[in-house]
Amino acid sequence: MKTMNCRQLGGACDDEFHANAFEEMAELSQQNGNKMHEQQDVAHLEAMRKCGH
Repeated sequence: MKTMNCRQLGGACDDEFHANAFEEMAELSQQNGNKMHEQQDVAHLEAMRKCGH
């Protein structure tokens, strides 16, 4: 199992994601991004803007 955090995946926080495959890691990261978008988290919105989302 691999562990990465939001910031390592282009996000804005240190929340950790644990997955066996990159696809799973990407899905967890996307779920976090969607949650932060719903909460209008400024740091995450800026990170999303920078990576083109």
